[in-house]
Amino acid sequence: MNKKLKFEKLLSGEDNSILLFKPIVMHFAARHIGATYGKFASDYKVLVESNIRCMETFDFDSVSLISDPYRETSAFGARIKYLDEGVPQCLDKLVNSVEDARNLQIPDLYKCERTLDRIMGAAHYQKLLKGTVPVGGWIEGPLAEACDLAGLSEMMMNLMCDPDYTNFLMDKCMVVAKDFAKAQINEGCDYIGIGDAICSQIDAETYSTYVKDRHKELVDHIHSLGSKAKLHICGDINHLLPSISELNLDIIDFDWQVDLIKAREILGEKIVFKGNINPIFIQDASTDEISKLATSLVTSQKGTKFILSGGCELSVYTPHENIKALRQNLK
Repeated sequence: MNKKLKFEKLLSGEDNSILLFKPIVMHFAARHIGATYGKFASDYKVLVESNIRCMETFDFDSVSLISDPYRETSAFGARIKYLDEGVPQCLDKLVNSVEDARNLQIPDLYKCERTLDRIMGAAHYQKLLKGTVPVGGWIEGPLAEACDLAGLSEMMMNLMCDPDYTNFLMDKCMVVAKDFAKAQINEGCDYIGIGDAICSQIDAETYSTYVKDRHKELVDHIHSLGSKAKLHICGDINHLLPSISELNLDIIDFDWQVDLIKAREILGEKIVFKGNINPIFIQDASTDEISKLATSLVTSQKGTKFILSGGCELSVYTPHENIKALRQNLK
């Protein structure tokens, strides 16, 4: 049974005995093939090779197109600076007023270098893997992208003080998110990750007011295109779980602050849980400590839909033997 078929059987509920393994890797993946983070984020061939090599070395069960949060921001017109050994930097704050938001043009994602690069990455995966491995695309969620365009602190103030401005800007972000999801799905992505990490920093009422319905709209859009939807919100999202239960997600990433047993009580059995070991623990612990924790986690999740992973991106300094210790607990 190839990796894609295993993935499909797990998501459909046909075989809940399947346990998959897919940590989030970016800088680590680049370093694994001797490339820089800058090359990983700017050249789809490097990103694809890095992910495939990690899959082969550590027996990951899928590959991904995640790299950094500024693909859509760049398409809107922001300048991006690539760092050899760090996350790319956004050099421009494009939206400083409601007038700026009104003047923001919806980009053609096929004519913008960074969004086209990710689209080409999806196609390159299919060329090399020939449909045997699930490929995960990636888009920014509406609040995360609004923060990228207008500034994080400024957008948090707008959530409290200017609902009309907030809604207008986030609606523009939604248009691009939908277009970007469609473009990646058209090139063969089996699921689309929605990254909206900033949502862990807002209260449940604000999430329900501004973000929940937009997340649901994205999930429905992805489903209408024949793909699956995954939500990634870093940090403590316990307070958001009742709202998230209404999104009809296929997969959700959990960071280490979330108790998976309690989350399952709220979200039910249909959704695939992915996580949730602290990446710092994976980096620093001994292989025996990692095996003990992973064994406990896998045992607690047997019979449910589960993908073993770190709670967020693995550190570039994570020892190879520690990742292999995680993988061994699923065999």
